[in-house]
Amino acid sequence: MTENEIISYITEYGVKAKKAANILATASAGVKNQVLANAAKLLIENTDKIIAENTIDVENAAANGMSVPMQDRLRLTPDRIKGMAEGLTQLIALDDPIGTIIEGYKRPNGLEIIKKRVPLGVIGIIFEARPNVTADAAGLCIKSGNACILRGGKEALRSNMAVASVFAEALEDAGLPRDCVQLLDNTDREIATAMMRLNKYIDVLIPRGGAGLIRAVVNNASVPVIQTGTGNCHVYIDNEANKEMAVSVIMNAKTQRPSVCNAAETLLVNAEIAESFLPVIAKELATKKVELRCCDKTYTVLSKLFLDTTVIEASHEDWDTEYDDLILAIKVVSDYKEAVEHINNHGTGHSEAIITDNYNKAKYFQENVDAACVYVNASTRFTDGFEFGFGAEIGISNQKLHTRGPMGLMELTTIKYVINGNGQIRQ
Repeated sequence: MTENEIISYITEYGVKAKKAANILATASAGVKNQVLANAAKLLIENTDKIIAENTIDVENAAANGMSVPMQDRLRLTPDRIKGMAEGLTQLIALDDPIGTIIEGYKRPNGLEIIKKRVPLGVIGIIFEARPNVTADAAGLCIKSGNACILRGGKEALRSNMAVASVFAEALEDAGLPRDCVQLLDNTDREIATAMMRLNKYIDVLIPRGGAGLIRAVVNNASVPVIQTGTGNCHVYIDNEANKEMAVSVIMNAKTQRPSVCNAAETLLVNAEIAESFLPVIAKELATKKVELRCCDKTYTVLSKLFLDTTVIEASHEDWDTEYDDLILAIKVVSDYKEAVEHINNHGTGHSEAIITDNYNKAKYFQENVDAACVYVNASTRFTDGFEFGFGAEIGISNQKLHTRGPMGLMELTTIKYVINGNGQIRQ
């Protein structure tokens, strides 16, 4: 496509989205909930069709060398589609934030000032091989009164189109424009770049994917961006930890779904328990074939064992790496304060955890770790809109403006001041 053709292509989406957003912004909670109910029902009814399209995507991705963990992100199953539908059903049960009066007051000159919650407008979402994002994003945007333009990765195009078609039908059945949810049918990089600069029509851009995608969006976008996703997450095992709990949490945080952003990438172990604890956790991790990348102390301990997995010395880069794979960096630290220092130097501000029975250490950790979500005695895998009771999430923000952590309905709104007077003029 020529530059003019690219601009024309993406502008058409923007014009339609802006028009649809104006209608959706004033839709009642009942109508929006009807759309979500229709979409949840249609997802279940169209499970076989969606999986058939997804199977083609997965087969093509495997043939093109996509890693097994990334294939897992791409793959849809009946249970995952059911989960997508359940997320929409949860959204129905949540209060509609739009129109909520945050505060109101009267000035000495008689002006009545009301601060209320309104939609952001048009949200652009660029994401990789996660077709469930299509459903999560569409559902959240509809409930919060925002139109959305979705650009998924080429690996998931068939899957995304199948899911997006469900929302188009659900919107139409409820009397709302199909253009409230639009999926780009062209995944060329030039199209994505043009979308990042569609300031006239897109109010905010949200990238969901790996560090490379997020960096590309931040570097190229002129539309305001909310950064999400990059997760170099840590679990610190204190010398006063319950060891059985520690093993359970680490195994869950690392191996349940290693390809997601809230999976643990680095394990920090207190030096007092390193000799006894490292062999125990290493043997458990070896049952899942987790490759271990070790600091000098860890390597000295683990290299003596016969483990059915790879044990190598860590490079400096390993402490800053989001693997999205069955790989775990392990470092011995002197105490909880050194653990906090390491996390603040190498973490991405996503999710961090401490396992300890000491209240004061737990409090220090939660107060001093600079991250969106800080856990005591629990897996980092809970950093998720569904698990937080948001019904779904549009992403996990690890920046500080305008939101942080799992982004649900409230995070997809802004404010408007409505002022009522009776002829006041400023002197």
